Amino acid sequence: MKTQRVCLLALLLLGGCVRVPPHLLLPDLRLGEPSFFPTLEAYAAAPIVPGNRVEFLLNGEEIFPALIESIQSAHKTITYAQYFYEDGPVSRDIANALSERGLAGVGVNVLLDAFGALGIPGEYVDTMRRAGCHVEFFRPLGPLAWHRANNRNHRRILVVDGRVGWTGGSGVSRKWMGNGRVEDHWRDTDVRVEGPIVEYLQGAFADNWLEATGIVLGGDAYFPRPLPVAGTVHAQIIRSSPAGGSAAMYTAFLLAMSAARRSIYITNPYLVLDDRMSEALLIAVRRGVKVVVLTPGAIDHNLVRQASRGKWGKMLKGGVQIYEYLPALLHAKMMVIDGVWATLLTPGRLPPLAGSQPDRSLHGAAGDADPRSALGGGE
Repeated sequence: MKTQRVCLLALLLLGGCVRVPPHLLLPDLRLGEPSFFPTLEAYAAAPIVPGNRVEFLLNGEEIFPALIESIQSAHKTITYAQYFYEDGPVSRDIANALSERGLAGVGVNVLLDAFGALGIPGEYVDTMRRAGCHVEFFRPLGPLAWHRANNRNHRRILVVDGRVGWTGGSGVSRKWMGNGRVEDHWRDTDVRVEGPIVEYLQGAFADNWLEATGIVLGGDAYFPRPLPVAGTVHAQIIRSSPAGGSAAMYTAFLLAMSAARRSIYITNPYLVLDDRMSEALLIAVRRGVKVVVLTPGAIDHNLVRQASRGKWGKMLKGGVQIYEYLPALLHAKMMVIDGVWATLLTPGRLPPLAGSQPDRSLHGAAGDADPRSALGGGE
């Protein structure tokens, strides 16, 4: 049986009011069989789209030069969403690149999270606005907004002319600069995508832009047709909200794990697995699947670290290989199944905890069949 190559792009908002139902029995599926794609599509309520090109970029030394080059290539529109934005050289460079395109007549829409971007210098915002960029802050903080203070927008999205898209885990800060191999340089992964899937990435931005501004983005400048075939990767974007979506991603992970026949590689700094997900990995080992988990040696949330380690003993005894990434803080979040199916989460836990109340943060995800990314770039 010829295995289909699939890249899963998922944008997740883990709503605090969502409970993930228990999964007691999973179908006997294998990657590449005809029913695998429609099963994923049915539970995610999102199509798997063929004809895409996906390029992985590892760490700031690869991410930021290419991202700025994409911004500079814009002719009609730029949509840019970023959760974390603070002062620094790359912060200035991105603001200047967006401003230059605004002055050139490109429609530039910038959406920054009001909490995550608290550190952005006001002069950067003023520069962009004077250049004609439309800059908004998602869910501004204030005494009347206390009930949603933790309901943030963690999406990282860049779409240029509706034809080239970006997503991943990086924020705009000094700590994301560098090679991810030395202290204070975070290890992260972004992806650049071309092809029909960009339309769905644009839709994810437009959803938040509508809430923040009341403006509906549309027309050929944002959603051009046709979007030509750009590659051979199948891709899927899963969006969720407090009203739903967490269960869809949880089910997608379980289906992929249960379909694995050769390998499961997981990279995640906030890996807190529930009993069902842990058991899925142990069952995979028992049927001969190599399961490798890469976690950070240092972490920015020690409570999560302790919760994650609580299940390590059972998993190690069951044959799961667990490693710690020591050179820098590991922030990348990926899972690769059999070398042909992958997710890249940005950012957040993998996966949401069943029966719990996940944090109300938005998670972007993208992936490709590139094991070096799942293993921290082979570093």
